[in-house]
Amino acid sequence: QVQLVESGGGLVQPGGSLRLSCAASGSIFSINYMGWHRQAPGKQRELVAHIFNSGNTNYAGSVKGRFTISRDNAKNTVYLRMNSLKPEDTAVYYCKAGDQFGNYWGQGTQVTVSS
Repeated sequence: QVQLVESGGGLVQPGGSLRLSCAASGSIFSINYMGWHRQAPGKQRELVAHIFNSGNTNYAGSVKGRFTISRDNAKNTVYLRMNSLKPEDTAVYYCKAGDQFGNYWGQGTQVTVSS
């Protein structure tokens, strides 16, 4: 089992920045990738970004060039740096990790972009 705890959400003005953190604990040695998904009100949960053990990353087209995913293996933590935030980025952001046994989710952190 893997446990994930997110932090760093909040209220930010359009054009602003936030950094989300996700700390993993438990059977972290088995994790193949970590990433972020988000869910806006009335919409389906969608991929934001993933980072694999190889260091490779992938991003949703809507955030490419604005968001950066990174990880600190020593701290078992993955980060999502979000720049140039837009109102349409408003959502609950969920951390996700995957291993051979399945996928794991954090509880989510709210990001609101509004003036």
